[in-house]
This record gives sequence, structure tokens and C-alpha cells, in this order.
Amino acid sequence: MSASGGTKAIVAALAANLAIAVAKFVAFLFSGSSSMLAESVHSLADSGNQGLLLLGGKKAKREATPEHPFGYGRERYIYAFLVSIVLFTVGGMFAIYEGYEKIHEPHAIEAWYWPVGVLVFAIIAESFSFRTAIKESNHTRGSQSWKDFIRRAKAPELPVVLLEDLGALVGLVLALGGVGMALLTGNGVWDGIGTLCIGILLIIIAIVLAAETKSLLLGEAAGTDEVDKIKAAIVDGDTVTRVIHMRTLHLGPEELLVAAKVAVQHDDTAAEVAAAINAAEERIRAAVPIARVIYLEPDIYSESAAAAGDNPARTPGGPTPDKTL
Repeated sequence: MSASGGTKAIVAALAANLAIAVAKFVAFLFSGSSSMLAESVHSLADSGNQGLLLLGGKKAKREATPEHPFGYGRERYIYAFLVSIVLFTVGGMFAIYEGYEKIHEPHAIEAWYWPVGVLVFAIIAESFSFRTAIKESNHTRGSQSWKDFIRRAKAPELPVVLLEDLGALVGLVLALGGVGMALLTGNGVWDGIGTLCIGILLIIIAIVLAAETKSLLLGEAAGTDEVDKIKAAIVDGDTVTRVIHMRTLHLGPEELLVAAKVAVQHDDTAAEVAAAINAAEERIRAAVPIARVIYLEPDIYSESAAAAGDNPARTPGGPTPDKTL
């Protein structure tokens, strides 16, 4: 996913949510609907979330420093994780509290045309935002299912906006259903039930976002296709004969660290090995441009080293497994 695509989707969502938040709050003031209050807070939280994503993208562009030699690419993951916290607390917990209060102390909805009109407007606006996010995601999603795209995307912005917009649309339908049932039955409890459902929905989305961004924060490897390209690029069949073992790590959405132990000919000179390593690095960067930090360690191939594979505990010089666990 390109950063520009993510930014376009974020800005579209931010503009839609700010307008919707104001409209929902005005509808709440005129109608007293708790669903409208919950939805206005939801849209306000979403606007803040988009602001966090834009801030994270800006901070991630800072140059590397001696204190942070690999740069600040993971700032985007940190701010995406903050989004899940905001969505859980400000959006989900507030809606559950408001729904609980409305169920225990229901009151009739006044000026019904305000909440209904605003909800219809909000559904239209959110649909345009959701359409933009889908369009931008399709540029990099390829043949992946939407579930796989959200789970495997290394850039967090589009998955976050996609889930937020989807949650917003479903929440609007729930709010419209709660308001509609309250008007049809004259019982304000339905408005509270709709608000409660919105809160549960937001908490579920927040948990999904937290789980996915936590994985990115811990550090994810490159995708299978990228790993295959890197391995193919390393081996030249002459000086570098094979990859003994290799590990990759995303330092940010568009920055990859590659560390590999490679087999070289036992009778090659140091100059020949150094030249082969430099050439392999150039081939890696050509095959996978986001491979910015590359460490290749030459070694003589042996069966025991190859048997270690990518398991850190079995790699020569790696950590010793704790047998007490």
C-alpha cells in the first residue's frame, strides 16, 4: 500500500466524520435520542482517530538518528494501536453506558425527522468514504480476500479506515433501527437497545484492530512472495551458492530488514566474497525495493547449519532454549 493511497482514504474519512459528527449532535439536541448521542461521539472519536493516523504518518517520515538508527517507521503502528484504544474507550464504552442508561430510563424521541434525516445523510456520506477506502485498498490487495488483506497488510492505515467505515455504516443502520422502532412502538427502550448494540460493535472492531496492530508492533516478517524473491536474488550460483538461513523484519510499512547467512565457495578470496555480497545486496534491493537494511553473513555450507533453518534456537550462536519452560 502506498502512503499516498492511505492518506487519501484518511482525509476522505476525516472530512466525512467531522461533518457527520456535527449533524448527529444537532439531531441529538433536537430529538433527545441516545442513539444519536452515541453516534455523534462515535463520529467524533473516528475523526480523532484519523487525526492520529495522519500524525503517525508524519512522524514516521523523520530521519534516523543515532538513538534510533533504524528510523521511525513503526510510529505508524503505534498510532494505529492508539486508534483501537480510542475506539474502545471513547466510542464503545461510552455507547454501552449511554444505552444502559436509556434502557433503564427511557423517554420518547422528539422531533423524529431530525435523527432520521441525519442518519440517512450520514449513511450516504459514510458510503462515499467507505468507497474511497475500498478503491485505494484494491490497488494493493490483489487477489487476497478482504479478511486476508486486513490480517496481512503491513501498512495499518487502510485496514483501520476500512474497519472504521464498516463499523460506522453498520452502527448507523443500528441507530436507524433503534430510532425507527422507538417511533413505531412509542417505547424509548428500543433507542437504548440500538445504542447498546452500537457500543458492542465498536468494542469488537477495536479488539480486532488492537490484535492486528499488536502483531505489527511486535515485528512481522516479510510476506511469502517477498521472501521467495529475496532468496532468489541472493543466490548467483557462482560465489553465493545458497541461503543457509534468513530472517526478515518490517521496520515500518515500507522498510524491511533482511538478515541472512549465505554459503560461499571455500576457496574464494575475501575480495571475491565481499564483491559477491555487495552484488547480492544490489539484487535484493532491485527485487524487493523496500529491503532497505540488509545484513549478509558469508559462511561455508554445512549440513548442521542448514538443519537449523530459520529457528533462532537452533541457529549456531543463537539463544539456548529454556528447558524449564
